[in-house]
Amino acid sequence: MSLDVTLLRPLWLLALPVLAGLAWWLWSRRQGLGDWQRAADPGMIRAMAALGRVEAQPGRSGLWAGMAVLVIAVLALAGPAVERRDTPSFRNLDGVLFVVDASRSVTEDVLWPQMQALGRFGLASLGTRPGGIVVYGGDAYLATGMTLDHLQLGQTFSLIGPELVPDPGTRPERALALAVARLEEAEIIAGDVVLFTDGAGLGPESLRLAARLAEMGARLSVVGIGDAPALRTHAQAGGGRVFGLNDAEALAGWLGQDMAARLERQDYPLIFWSDMGRYLLLLAAVPMLLLFRRQGA
Repeated sequence: MSLDVTLLRPLWLLALPVLAGLAWWLWSRRQGLGDWQRAADPGMIRAMAALGRVEAQPGRSGLWAGMAVLVIAVLALAGPAVERRDTPSFRNLDGVLFVVDASRSVTEDVLWPQMQALGRFGLASLGTRPGGIVVYGGDAYLATGMTLDHLQLGQTFSLIGPELVPDPGTRPERALALAVARLEEAEIIAGDVVLFTDGAGLGPESLRLAARLAEMGARLSVVGIGDAPALRTHAQAGGGRVFGLNDAEALAGWLGQDMAARLERQDYPLIFWSDMGRYLLLLAAVPMLLLFRRQGA
C-alpha cells in the first residue's frame, strides 16, 4: 500500500540552510583563536587537564544535540502529513439541494415524468452526500431537509405535482434564497444546488442569488425543460452546468465528483491531511536528553 506524504507548510524548509550556516559558524568558532588548545601552551593545557581544570578535548555533543533539536523542530513545522482515509465523515460539508419548480407550467408539461425520472436518478447517485428538496411556485418551501435517506428523497420527488404548492405563480428567486439559507445553516461549504425549471420567473434577482451560491463555494446547475437563454446564464453565474432531460449519466457524474479535490481548491487541505508534525517533535526528545545530561555533568 502506497503512503502519500505531503508538506502543509513547506516554506519552513528554508530555515534549514540557515541552521546549516549557524552550525558551521559555531563549529569554526570553537576551532578559532578562542580555542585554548591553540592559544595556550600545550604543556600547560595537559597539566590543567590532569588537574581536572579543563577538558583536554572540548566536547561537541552539546552542539550536535542542539542542532538536531532545531532541525527536527523545523521539519515538524513544515507539516509532514499523510492523507486521511475517513473523508466520508465530512459528508456534512457537501450536501446537495434539489430545487424544483412545482408550478403547473412544469408539472403539467408532457415532459414532467421524464424530469421526475432524472431527478430520482440524480438523488440515487449521491452516494455519501446528504440531499434535500426545495419546492416552489408562488412561494418556496422545504419539502425534505438534509438527509442520507436517498430512498425517501426519491419518493418525495415522485410526489411532486401541480397541487403540492398552494401559491400560484413562479418565484425561483424565493427558492434560491431558501437554498442559500439552508446551506448556510448546515455550514455546507462545497454544496450543489440543482434547479429543475422551464426557465419561467428567472431574472436579475435569481441571477444574483446564483452568483451568491458560487461565492459560498456551492455550484448551481440547471435541469431545464426547453432551452431558454436564462438557463445557461444562471448556470454560468452559479459555476455549474445545464443538463437536458436525457443527460442522466452526466448529472450523476457531476454530483459524484470527488469532494476532496473541490475542498482543496477552496483552501481546506487540513480536512483531508493529517499533520504528523506533532509526532515528529517527539524525536527531538532524544537529542534533548543529551543536552540535559551534559548540563547535569
